[in-house]
Amino acid sequence: MLRRRSVWLIAVAVGAFVGALGVFGASASPPATADATAVTQWNLIAVSTLTGVPGPGLPGPAGGAPPASQINMGMVQGAVYDAVNAITPKHHRPYLLNRRFGNTASDEAAVATAAYLVLKNIVETVPQSIASFTPAMRAAMLASLATQYNAAKDAIPNSPFKRMGIDAGTAAAQAMIDARKDDGRFGPSQFMANANPGYFDYVAPNGATMLDPTPWVGGVKPFLMQSSSQFRSAGPLALNSPAYTAEFNEVKALGGDGVVTPSARIPSQTYIAKWWQSNPVASWNDVARQLIARNHLDAADSARLLAMQNLAAADAAINTWNDKYYFSFWRPFQAIRRAGEPLEGNPDTSPDPNWTPLISAPYPDHVSGHLGQDGSHTGVLRMFFGDAPAGGYQITSASTFLSASDPKTRTFSSFNQALDEVLEARIWAGLHFRTADVQARRLGTNVANFAAANYFQPVGNH
Repeated sequence: MLRRRSVWLIAVAVGAFVGALGVFGASASPPATADATAVTQWNLIAVSTLTGVPGPGLPGPAGGAPPASQINMGMVQGAVYDAVNAITPKHHRPYLLNRRFGNTASDEAAVATAAYLVLKNIVETVPQSIASFTPAMRAAMLASLATQYNAAKDAIPNSPFKRMGIDAGTAAAQAMIDARKDDGRFGPSQFMANANPGYFDYVAPNGATMLDPTPWVGGVKPFLMQSSSQFRSAGPLALNSPAYTAEFNEVKALGGDGVVTPSARIPSQTYIAKWWQSNPVASWNDVARQLIARNHLDAADSARLLAMQNLAAADAAINTWNDKYYFSFWRPFQAIRRAGEPLEGNPDTSPDPNWTPLISAPYPDHVSGHLGQDGSHTGVLRMFFGDAPAGGYQITSASTFLSASDPKTRTFSSFNQALDEVLEARIWAGLHFRTADVQARRLGTNVANFAAANYFQPVGNH
């Protein structure tokens, strides 16, 4: 049976990186398959388990919030990549697993085992102190994962090839679990209170207290970067600068909720702002699965794509959350309500003590976590498929802000089109100043470029 491999050019900002993704190679194992079915099936299982899209998943404080779920996805896809890479004749540099298994091993067994064992570990190690993740929920999730894994194993005929695949998946999962032990997940909050103008506080627009469900993300050990702040952004604008005044007035005019606060936003902008309030982990992994199927990527190339995409996005999540609490810059609703205070130092901003955003979020403004993840996901996808994949791609939003009659699925022609739109959507939602979006998009792209330039290079004669 032949293992099909694709060849394409990866262009990165730090230089030309040619990822020769391989050539035809023969496997002596009739039971082993090289298509991407197992890789994409377990990617979907992981997304559902970790984000709840679709179906029940980890609660926000238990790791289901977007930045934390992205870290968990990085773990799963990194292990799947190592498992498949360990049994691929023309392979790439491993992420963690420096061990080779027979190339006649079952791809399906390797993928299912690696994904299942990492997912099982993630669920098992959520601290018992997190009340929103009850023992019954944990038990049900573990039982569901076990059922899916057993079904995957039972579908593979018993043979030495199946056993080798399970061994490869087990080794890859254990390497990931060992590497991520005591990595900072569920560690201390990065927040430090500061009552001065320009600093975020945990008071919501409606007067209630909001809390970041995962304030520890910025302190997690990165997967690829050298530090959790390697791609530190330039930072928010000075409060007394003309540029800040312009951004202040922009979000003040456009970002109100339209009920308590009038808004110049038009209905289509309101819809788009709500539509993008969805977990980017679910959105961009779905896009990857679409393009994998359309382009007939095999198991090795698919595992490599999903590992690059999710490990880069995990590091972008870490770096953006590190930035958030490093700068601790106030949200627009706080800035607009407190404008004109003496220490703000800007005579050109005027306050509105009742200004209420369309959507609010319980963590600092700078930089945008959504755009950071979007930038890294699309940065990797662009390397594999170009900016405008033939036929475009679809995203289905799971935003809870949409009404029942709002269209959930939309089609995009390019990755830049989507990034341009989400950048504006965060302003229309009243969530961010423009600078937070622009710098986050650049940060995410920089992480993707760094991943491609320093990891996953081909080994041997590709």
